[in-house]
Amino acid sequence: MINNRVVAIIPARGGSKRIPNKNIKLFAGRPIISYSIRVAQEAGLFERVIVSTDSSEIATIARECGAEVPFCRPAELANDFASTAEVVCHAIECLAQDGKRPEFICCIYATAPFIQASYLKEGYDRLVSSGATTVFSITTYPYPIYRSLKITEKGYIEMIWPEYENFRSQDLPKAYHDAGQFYWLNTNKFMKEKVLFAKDSLPVILPRYLVQDIDTAEDWEAAEMMFSVMKAKTGSKNK
Repeated sequence: MINNRVVAIIPARGGSKRIPNKNIKLFAGRPIISYSIRVAQEAGLFERVIVSTDSSEIATIARECGAEVPFCRPAELANDFASTAEVVCHAIECLAQDGKRPEFICCIYATAPFIQASYLKEGYDRLVSSGATTVFSITTYPYPIYRSLKITEKGYIEMIWPEYENFRSQDLPKAYHDAGQFYWLNTNKFMKEKVLFAKDSLPVILPRYLVQDIDTAEDWEAAEMMFSVMKAKTGSKNK
């Protein structure tokens, strides 16, 4: 059920360098941001789905996809150094100026074509029931990180943590990384600390086949191949 206390914020700046026009580049035939907008709408959780951008082109496409763009992101928050937390803080402050500060916010990345409504709902339920500051998506590493290698200045291979050399993989601690899809925030708690990784953050664990970081052309190609396989298997429009 849509809740008027809950808003989705999708950050999408216009100045991507490694992948030009990354946030609106066609992914499997659609602007990649459209996947995040559509799943947010289909989740049935949000009173509003808002895109935070400095780009008029992104704003136009976002509106065509059904999202709102009620404010323009300032240039100082649209560079390579602005953090997601800062962008979300700006969005909250803009909403508060209109007297519409939400109780809960979900920051959804614009380049998350594998995002699924079921995991958004799981995150919301965990946030509300736990009273945590943030809840966000994570996934496991495909290989035990404690057996990671490095190449020395002389070109030799060394273990980063040699103390784990003789450990079996199944005996090593399971490690996770940020899945880069969404971050649920308790607005009041978040605005006190203004960090996504709070001391009481909780996880939504995603399967690895739904996670692909998209920062380079190679990442993009890999994601499209994954998407094509999933679509063939499920017949889903979004996956």
